[in-house]
Amino acid sequence: MTRATTETPLKKRIKRHVIGRERLFFAATAPGLETICQEELKVLLPSGTPMAIVEGGVEFKGRLHDCYLANLNLRTANRLLMRIESFHAANFRELEKKLTAVPWELFLLPGTPTHIRVTARHSRLYHKDAVAGRVQTSIAFCFAQNEFSEEASPEPTVTQQIFVRLSDNRVTLSIDSSGDLLHKRGIKPCTAKAPIRETLAAAALILSGYTGTEPLVDPMCGSGTFAIEAALIARKIPPGRFRDFAFMQWPSFQPKRWQHMIQAAEKKIVRTNTPFIFASDRDDRAARELEDSVTQHDLSGIIAVSIRDFFDLSPTELTNSPGLVTLNPPFGRRLGSRRESEALFLSVCERLQKEYKGWKFVLIAPNLRLAGMVPFRSTTHLLPHGGLKVALMTGRIPDKFIS
Repeated sequence: MTRATTETPLKKRIKRHVIGRERLFFAATAPGLETICQEELKVLLPSGTPMAIVEGGVEFKGRLHDCYLANLNLRTANRLLMRIESFHAANFRELEKKLTAVPWELFLLPGTPTHIRVTARHSRLYHKDAVAGRVQTSIAFCFAQNEFSEEASPEPTVTQQIFVRLSDNRVTLSIDSSGDLLHKRGIKPCTAKAPIRETLAAAALILSGYTGTEPLVDPMCGSGTFAIEAALIARKIPPGRFRDFAFMQWPSFQPKRWQHMIQAAEKKIVRTNTPFIFASDRDDRAARELEDSVTQHDLSGIIAVSIRDFFDLSPTELTNSPGLVTLNPPFGRRLGSRRESEALFLSVCERLQKEYKGWKFVLIAPNLRLAGMVPFRSTTHLLPHGGLKVALMTGRIPDKFIS
């Protein structure tokens, strides 16, 4: 005989208003990556899911299950927000009244530390600190007025971020489901001197047409971002497999559903013991740290790491067939002068032209002027990287060059 479990009124409300209801979500991206992220969502979510590109990312409707799925699988999103409420407020009295009606207990555990992030545009409520203070007060008031002693929950250890957007006197409240930004895959313990964000590297691979079946050479790998992102794609490993998320400490979190999702993803992972992704760098410390990360996360069957100088390496030493070469050459402060970085960049292009005939490429240039000096045809995308707008170039190096 099974013992019947009685759901508390709060659990019933959470199930009805958060778990069982379609809600609006917002996948935030870096400028220029919105379309790629939308294509990822179209593949990931059920056909016909309402979605649209908006300023800063992609909005879509879905259930909590879709929130889990997007956090686990999206390669190019920065974070995923769940909309809580949206209402009109043109002054603080109106704001305070509307905030009093927000059922914070559906979204936050008692005692949860919170950080309020406010953006304001074309709104009479332009004082961000004052708005954040009102939101914080409304959360405290909610839990002070309602004792949820019936709910035995663990002590929250994650600071939940509440986003408040003020635009044309409309207030939109959202909660961050991701926690750490999604580019933090939980794989690399260190950061090299020339980091490229994982989300940008994944976008570059997608833009290049990388399928995960051809050889890939990352010959100035640094911390190995291109190589690791390529390995995740090739082995069909979800980028969020090695990390936790903020939604795991929501009152609505369903551990069994999450575990089932992880197990389903594990079954799709492709196993291989023949490396066809080759990462190398002349910096022996960077190469050794990458090798440690690769071994620790069971990626040594697909990624081979070596200490080599790009200018001494020929891809024919690694593979018999052309594939994709990825390069983020050092520039700017990393070399000390603009002239030196430009000279290095042009030397890289010459080496590619000589050694990588017939290969597809991903190449990052610090500006459009330098990108225009590349001696082979490419498609250029201006994307944010390290506070700058860099030129991300993709294409194929011709088998023969006409002088």
